[in-house]
Amino acid sequence: MGGIRQLASQTAWYGLSSIVGRFINYLLNPILTTIYASAAFGDISILFALAAFLNIIFTYGMETSYFRFNQKEKESSVFNSSMTILLTSTLVFTALLILPSQQLASYMELGEHPEYVIYVILIVALDTLAVLPFSRLRLEGRPAKFAIIKVSNIIINVSLVIFFLYCCKSHHEAGGNDWMAHLYSEQIGIGYVFLSQLTASAITLLLLLPALKGFRPEFNKKLLKEIFLYSSPLIIVGFGGMVNETIDRFMIIQFFNGTVDQARSANGIYSANYKLAALIVIFIQTFRMGAEPFFFKNSNAENAKENYVRIMNLFVIACCCCFLGVSLYLDVWKYFMGVRKHPEYLEGLFIVPLLMLAKIFLGIYYNLSIWYKLTDRNKTGAIITLAGAMITILLNFLLIPYLGYWACAIATTGCYATMMFTSYYLGNKYYPIPYQWKKNFGYIFLSVLLYWVHYGLRRMGANTVYLHTAATLLFFVFVWIVLRLERKELANVPLLKKVYRFL
Repeated sequence: MGGIRQLASQTAWYGLSSIVGRFINYLLNPILTTIYASAAFGDISILFALAAFLNIIFTYGMETSYFRFNQKEKESSVFNSSMTILLTSTLVFTALLILPSQQLASYMELGEHPEYVIYVILIVALDTLAVLPFSRLRLEGRPAKFAIIKVSNIIINVSLVIFFLYCCKSHHEAGGNDWMAHLYSEQIGIGYVFLSQLTASAITLLLLLPALKGFRPEFNKKLLKEIFLYSSPLIIVGFGGMVNETIDRFMIIQFFNGTVDQARSANGIYSANYKLAALIVIFIQTFRMGAEPFFFKNSNAENAKENYVRIMNLFVIACCCCFLGVSLYLDVWKYFMGVRKHPEYLEGLFIVPLLMLAKIFLGIYYNLSIWYKLTDRNKTGAIITLAGAMITILLNFLLIPYLGYWACAIATTGCYATMMFTSYYLGNKYYPIPYQWKKNFGYIFLSVLLYWVHYGLRRMGANTVYLHTAATLLFFVFVWIVLRLERKELANVPLLKKVYRFL
């Protein structure tokens, strides 16, 4: 129980940084969707999708390798060797990718602004150099400092976006002649979004300099060879994961049945609604921040598998609560998409629950993936991810011309469901863990059922007050059932002891 409490404590800090940071960062969604119509927002989304792909190439699984090899080698040697090679490769990749920036921009229908691609490459380079310092903070159990720096990054980014796109832009459009008006240029346009992030990433790296204390360039050939052998499949895992997460943005542009402007608009609508579904990712990413080093550190503990079962159970419950918290109140969350000025974003609201279900499957897969990381079968993990990527690409290719962005939601769900079940089957063979699948999928089925009950009420034309009341009652039905079934696990939680007195 102590291990889980430690995980919960650290996850709470990571959760604080993710929840507060995501909430602040989430303000960008209504800001940008209010300022820009769906086509321009689609351009922003596809550039950040490019950043996600490049991030995998630049980091090539070094974060997980760092955690893994600290079990075997001296931390300073692992850090110095890893940081040295990461710094070298980042400089090389940055130089090689800036050269064809014009071609990359043209492929994304942004040929007039190759500088946008350069901004993205530089952002990825700076963020890559921050990966291992952040990992060291996690390994050392310093989640408070981790959280402060992460939140600072987001505050700086959002503040600069607001400054440039609201303050400076409004002064410029009003014909002002002050310094704020001169800071804004229509030619830069959405480039201010990326310049803001670039500035935030640079400041973050400066804040992480203390975590680099003691760093000395070191080329330990034996250690680096072992790290590359371990991490090379993780590059495929990460790249496949980014294919599953972001390839649909590129494929909408290429295969949408309409004009280029219609495709860009559809991409913007899909991306804005995807951000609503990504609210559940806040918890999933928060969990991963604390769980990955926890799993490695406690893999040899006597009750390790028992803890994994309990963690999976609690994880699924939390994901279902996130699912209901968004899907039951979509008529509230929709205002985070600037729908008052650009009502076209509402067209894609129906895909949000399906995308959230897909994210639950992805979160379960992340939990299950510990089996191949602990048994050094990363190649198997790469194969699973590649299979998922093939499903994503195939379904999008076949369905986008007929279903538009609805096809993207279907492909995402099919991909993550396949990866989840495949990982469970193989994990049960190589590293069996007695997960409580009937209970876990029972919770998922119940949360989806409660959503459909609420959806039926909405289709019947119920008014807003009635819908919100029903949503709250349905949410508490789920919570009540969980509290009844999980009494043994939750009764010792201090905050819930008083609750159980009434059950």
